[in-house]
Amino acid sequence: MANLRDIRRRIKSVKNTAQITRAMQLVAAAKMKKAQDQALAGREYARHLTQVLADIRANFGEESHPLLERRNGGRELVLVISTDKGLCGPLNTNLAKAIRSGCSPDADFVTVGRKLRIWCEKLGRKVVADFTVKDPVPFQQVRPIAKFVTRQFLDGHYDKVSIAFTDFVNTLRQEPQVVTLLPVSAEAATEEAGTASADAASRDFLFEPDPAEVLGAILPLFINYEVYQAHVESRASEHSARMVAMKSATDNAKKFIKELTLEYNKLRQGAITAELLEITTAMKAME
Repeated sequence: MANLRDIRRRIKSVKNTAQITRAMQLVAAAKMKKAQDQALAGREYARHLTQVLADIRANFGEESHPLLERRNGGRELVLVISTDKGLCGPLNTNLAKAIRSGCSPDADFVTVGRKLRIWCEKLGRKVVADFTVKDPVPFQQVRPIAKFVTRQFLDGHYDKVSIAFTDFVNTLRQEPQVVTLLPVSAEAATEEAGTASADAASRDFLFEPDPAEVLGAILPLFINYEVYQAHVESRASEHSARMVAMKSATDNAKKFIKELTLEYNKLRQGAITAELLEITTAMKAME
């Protein structure tokens, strides 16, 4: 049985841990609010951009573009957006499971975030490039990533480019996603844009200078923003998961402190009772 000194040492250690997790919880909560606002603010623009693309494709289906080209090959490049730090619950583990089930077994990777880059290297998967993105996510740092994967597709190195990220639903819920980035799917764009695009497809549009040039300008912007939105969704998910994980750790530490304190008091009371019995026994022996 642990003595009083050991229990006091454990209580002090757990209190120190609780202070650290509490501080990390507060930091994550502050970052979480900014990241959530950034993710939610970008969704409306992404929806309208997708709707414009769907309208162009619905009205001018005969127009072609290299970024729309469907290929028969199986070479896949996956852009993986994970975290640089841990202590965010099962966020990266769930994303890794989604990649295993949703991507080709011989796919190559472009990584953003240290955690799943290490995971890819341990599995012996080829990492074509690794990028670092600041917090909060700046759009100018995401554009080179989108440009890199687009160039890999256009040069014919890969027949398909996917993007794996964690979609932010709410503070307690984050869902791993693996979606096709290239070639751009007209059907997926129409579904994502919603019923408004279906209504718009029945109307006539006038494009200046012409549909092909408009499509050529819209597609790179669409890809850039898809990659950017995936980054901000992942960052909001990361801070939310970390805040929840640190709050849970803090609560568990407080509960453990209460249990240790109760055990400490029981042992202390038992020691006092034993001393009183010894004193009483000694007094009776002296009578």
